[in-house]
Amino acid sequence: MANSPSGDSMTERVVRVLETFTSDRTMQTAAEIGRRAGLPSSSAHRIVDELVAAGLLERDEDRRIRLGLRLWELAQRGSTALRLRQAALPFMAQVQREIREHTQLAVLEQDEALFLERLSHPQAGANITRIAGRLPLHASSSGLVLLAFADAALRERVLGAPLRAVGPGTITDAAELRRVLARIRRQGVVVAPGSIEAVSTGVAVPLRDAGEVVAALSTILPRDADPAPAVAALRRAASGVDAALRAARR
Repeated sequence: MANSPSGDSMTERVVRVLETFTSDRTMQTAAEIGRRAGLPSSSAHRIVDELVAAGLLERDEDRRIRLGLRLWELAQRGSTALRLRQAALPFMAQVQREIREHTQLAVLEQDEALFLERLSHPQAGANITRIAGRLPLHASSSGLVLLAFADAALRERVLGAPLRAVGPGTITDAAELRRVLARIRRQGVVVAPGSIEAVSTGVAVPLRDAGEVVAALSTILPRDADPAPAVAALRRAASGVDAALRAARR
C-alpha cells in the first residue's frame, strides 16, 4: 500500500481509523476520527468516505459515523474466534447455570486478553469486562492463564514491563507474577481474588485445541465464595470444549 508523506501506509491509516471506535465510543464525526487517529482532516475525510462506500463504516442522517455491518460480516467468515465461541458456548451456558455468576471466554490478542463472549446471571456480582473488551494479561484470571501458557518471549516481555494495578489484588511485582504463572502451569487453574474488583474473585482454566492452549474460560465469584465448585465446573467445561473442537476437525 502506498505510503503517506509521514511514512505510514494506507493500511496503517485505515487501522488507526477503525481503532478509534471503542465499546464506549460507537459514534463519531469524521473530524473526531481524524483527530483521534492522528490524521490530517482531508485524509481522514477521504478514508472515512471510502470506508463508508465499501460498507465497512456507516453514516447516519446526522453524518455521524459508526462501524458497518459489512465489517462484522467479513470478520465472521472463517474466523477461528467464531469456531471457538461456537464450541464453547454450550459449555459456558452449563457453567453459568451451575455457578449463576458471570462466565467468560477470552483469547490472547496482541499481548492482551480479548473477551469473545460473556454470559451473566441477573444476580451476578461486579464485572467490568465486556464482549470485545480487553484487559492487561496480568490483571485478570483469564489473562493470567493466557500469559502462563503463552510463549516464553511474550511472558518475558510482560514481566519486563511496568505491571499496572487495575484492582487491589492485581499482581504488580514481577517475581511474584513469575511464581504465580509457574503455579498455573502446574495446576491448570488460577484463583485471583481482587485482581479487578475488590469484591470479586476471578477463577479461570485453560481451553485447549489439539493440545495447545487457545483460550481461557473464567467465572467471576463474590470475594467470599468458595471457588471449588467453580473450579470443578470450569474443568468439566474445558474438557467438553476440547472434545467439541476435536470432533469438529474430523
